[in-house]
Order: sequence, then C-alpha cells, then structure tokens
Amino acid sequence: MSDEEDDFDHRPSFGAPRQDVLHFGTLDMAGANGKEAVVEDEPMEDGGKPADSVDLDQVPNTALEKYMAESELKKKAKLIHVPTDDAEINQMFRSVGEPICLHGEQKLDRIERLKKLLAVIGDIRQYQQQKEEEKSRKELDKQTWYHTGPDSLAAARVFIATYSLPRAKVRLERARETAKLPASQQMATIQEGQKKLRNFTNYSSQVGDNRPLSYCSFSPNSQLLATASWSGLCKLWSIPESNLLRTFRGHSNVMASAIVFHPFSTIGQSEDSLNLASCAVDGGVKFWNLNSDEPIGGLDSHKPHRVSRLAFHPSGRFLGSCCFDQSWRLYDLQAEEEVLFQEGHSKEVYCIAFQPDGSLAVTGGFDSYGRVWDLRTGRCVMFMEGHLKSILSVDCASNGYHIATASEDHTCMIWDLRQRGCIYKLPAHNQLVSSVHFEPNNGQHLVTASYDKTIKLWSSPHWSPPLKTLTGHDNKVMCACISPDQKYIASASYDRTFKLWAPE
Repeated sequence: MSDEEDDFDHRPSFGAPRQDVLHFGTLDMAGANGKEAVVEDEPMEDGGKPADSVDLDQVPNTALEKYMAESELKKKAKLIHVPTDDAEINQMFRSVGEPICLHGEQKLDRIERLKKLLAVIGDIRQYQQQKEEEKSRKELDKQTWYHTGPDSLAAARVFIATYSLPRAKVRLERARETAKLPASQQMATIQEGQKKLRNFTNYSSQVGDNRPLSYCSFSPNSQLLATASWSGLCKLWSIPESNLLRTFRGHSNVMASAIVFHPFSTIGQSEDSLNLASCAVDGGVKFWNLNSDEPIGGLDSHKPHRVSRLAFHPSGRFLGSCCFDQSWRLYDLQAEEEVLFQEGHSKEVYCIAFQPDGSLAVTGGFDSYGRVWDLRTGRCVMFMEGHLKSILSVDCASNGYHIATASEDHTCMIWDLRQRGCIYKLPAHNQLVSSVHFEPNNGQHLVTASYDKTIKLWSSPHWSPPLKTLTGHDNKVMCACISPDQKYIASASYDRTFKLWAPE
C-alpha cells in the first residue's frame, strides 16, 4: 500500500454510522494533499469535535420541514372519507365554523377542502368537544362565587337595607321635584354648570413628595386634601393655600396606593376618631385621625397581596377594599371584623365605589369587567362587559343610576342601572385613563385623568366632546377628583406634584 493510501483509507467503516461534519476555517488550514491541517491548540467540545464545526444533520431546513409537513397532510387527507351529499357537507362546514362555499368553488373542490380541513383538526366531534370546553372555561370566568359569611354579615345586611331605603326615597322625591321644573330652567342650570367648567384653569401647583404621587382626595368640607405617595408617606394639605399640615408615617418603605376620607370627617366626626384610611402594595391598611402622625389602627388580613383602592360606605360604618387575590372585602368598623369576602373577578380587583344610597357596590378589575353588587342580598345584579383592557377606576353618580368606568383601553364608559347597559362610550384620552370621578352633587359633570398628562371635563346629557382639557403636568396624571363644594379640582401626578384647578 502506498503512502497516500496510508494517509487516506477508502475502505468503509462498518462499525459506526457516518456523520457529515462541516468545518469552518480558511484555505490556509489545509495541506497540499487536500487533507485537513492539524491545529495543536484547537478547542474541543464535549462530543470530541472542534468548537468551530457543526453537524450538517443538525442544521435546520425550514423549506424541507415545510415540504414534509405538507406531504404528510396530503397523505392523511387521501385516507379520509367524507360524504358526497351537499347537505351533509354543508353541515360539517358549519359545525367547524367554516364557509360552506368559496367563490368559484366546485363540488370536488369543496370535498378536497373538507378533507384537508379534517386532516388538520381531526375528528369533528372531538373538535366540537374542545370548543365546548373552551366556551365553558370562558363562562367560568364570568361566574360569581359566594362564600359563607359570619353571623355578623346578616346583621350588616339588615343595617345596610335600613340605611339605604330611606335615602333612596329622598333621592327619588328630589328627582321628581326636579323633573317638574320647566325644561328651560333645567337647561339653564346645566348650561351654567358647563360655563363654570369651561373657565377652570391652573390655580396652584405644589411639590407633594420626592416620589410620584399615586392618589389624592378632598375632605367632605373641601378644606383639606390628602395625598398618597410611592415613598409610603401620606400627607394632609390645606385648601386652597396648599400648605402642609401633617405627614402620616405608617407605610414604611412601601408604595402607598390610596388614601380616602371618612364620609363624616371634618363635618361632625371627632378629630381624634377615625378620619382617614390608607392602603399600600404590601397589603397593609392604616387608619388615621387628624391629630397624630402615627396610625391609630389597621388591617393586615390582605397580606401579602396588594391593596389597590379603598372606599368608605356612605354610612361610615363599613370599609371596602380591593385586593390582588381576585377578591374585594367589606369590613365592619363598628364590630372590628371582616364581614364579607367576595370573589367574582377572574383577575385582580383594582377599584371600588359605593352608590350614594349605600345599597350597591361597584368593582372593576384587570379582567376588563365591572360588577355591581347588591349589599342587601349579596348578589351580583349587573355585569358590565365592554372594555377591552383592565378597568382602573369606577365611580357612582349622585343620581343613583349612572356609573362611570375608566380603562386601560383609553376609554371611559357611562352605564345606566335602569337600562342595565352602557349608554355612552367616550374615546377619552390618548393613553390609559387612570381616574374617573363624578361631581358630588347631581352627577351631571365628570372629570377624567390619564397617562397622556391631561385632565378632561365632561358634561351630561351628551358627554362628548369634552368641555375643557386641563394641561400642565409634566408626566402622567395618576388621579383627579372634584371637591364637594365644586370649587376646585385636584390632580396628583407622576411628576411628584399635585395641582389645584379653579375657575378664573
């Protein structure tokens, strides 16, 4: 045997399968006789091959895979037997949601299309069963779950019914008296309110904290403003001077989500009693009076889940909270216990509001749905479906039947309890709508805040277009609200400031 034959053996190796190996490198790496040059320090992989080589068998071939898949599909379609009767073919197409005939399609073409379709989806019965299961899962997300409550829940429901029914009677009598007024007088009242809203402008601006502000709310007498910050501090400010009166230090090193006033605070409630409640992302809820920087109490039952929003019941006896464990809860402050743990949303519950009568509660969540709950019976009496993304804010009008919802889909929707549906959908902002609030007296005006750095004012009965767009914040607006005396609008922003807006 020659020397060249020693260098390159043409005899096949029957001991191991052949592997094609692709080597990367320059032509200088090869010797004169065409064989691969030896590199002394060439790194080796675990498989014993050079690090700069790759198996051709492992190189993906998209075109080949696509061709093989089509071939398998055609083979599978040839083995499928389908009926030749037109009625049966049409029924099979309808059962899978496909058009029964395409433009210019003949009967043989329809049969071939049906075979290919069945080759993809398999048995029609199995396909229909999967669709039914998927539909059942979607319906399950909309179902309401009820839990057995404590014995005190029955007493709480009786109290709410006794409290709300007389208030509803007074509200309806007031509405009947207003309806008797001449149409010209009613229109003049609406126009006067709209004129006032059009004159709103920036009254003052104040740095609220060294971190973004997440929430703001007015006291019932409109002389105080409470703000919550991502620093965990909640602060109390005088209105309209915007002077700092008190700093509440209770949420240490966690972001405060919201702070709200007790409905009787500053108008009859003692300053040493519970006047405010705040919540944070660690699940803590703190209670405050007006004379101390330290909390006078709190709730820890939500932990470790985030509490996003709080709301006092109009009676002041109950506190509603939204939790990121897909529930909202009702606490009896008089009995000092949780009386209701309510599920119903398929994702996190983010916002809550009570109807002014006190008989209903409205919740919105990240599942893009809103729900109206009858607190006297515990049932979900209205399901609000229409938003495409998360609902971030809800509010109830003082007329008792209008509800506003603000969403991440850039819209605000107005719902009517009497019609059990949406009556207006406002393309409110260019980015998500973070806050929506009715004016407290008659519910004819609405304020919305958005991440597009603006606050917009709206008025009934047509709601659109906005009466006024307030600009001035340098970053997204987290919250906006109207004072009970309707003299001011406050807005809290990511730019760490809050602003007061008032008529010129």
